[in-house]
Amino acid sequence: MMQKYILLDRDGVINQDSDEFIKSSEEWLPLDGSLEAIALLNQHDYKAIVITNQSGLARGLFDEKTLNFIHQKMRDELMKVGGEIEAVYFCPHQANDLCECRKPKAGLLLKFAADYNVDLSEIAFVGDSLRDIQAAQNAGAIPILVKTGNGAKTLQNNPQLLTSLLIFENLYDAAKHIIDR
Repeated sequence: MMQKYILLDRDGVINQDSDEFIKSSEEWLPLDGSLEAIALLNQHDYKAIVITNQSGLARGLFDEKTLNFIHQKMRDELMKVGGEIEAVYFCPHQANDLCECRKPKAGLLLKFAADYNVDLSEIAFVGDSLRDIQAAQNAGAIPILVKTGNGAKTLQNNPQLLTSLLIFENLYDAAKHIIDR
């Protein structure tokens, strides 16, 4: 059987987002049902991959060691509900750094595809912002928008998405759709 993957933005999809950035493991708080959603996907043979912009690194708000602590907390909390993250891909740059990895560019998704030797056209990327949707489209993946985090505001500011995207209230609803298709 071919391995199945699900790509997930982090802040606003898995955990609460903050305009002040998530700068410590204490500030990383899971959204209701998000960890159970990942566990549900895992139970249906999906490996979860996190794709996240972390410009707080370039801004000096936290260092890579702290980011690793945040991701370890995410993994620890997931383990408690029987879920796991296969890998985390992050962009450490700011928007003006002109890197290829910062969403809406496709760099992180393409790196994942190369690392795992997969075709992105069969893989969904769940995000809460326009740049997540654009990154999925730019990489040839299937974009899914959730209304958590910035999702509701993204929809309000981009009403054209209503007719062209799969949209769900939260990651759990998206996960149920993905395993049923």
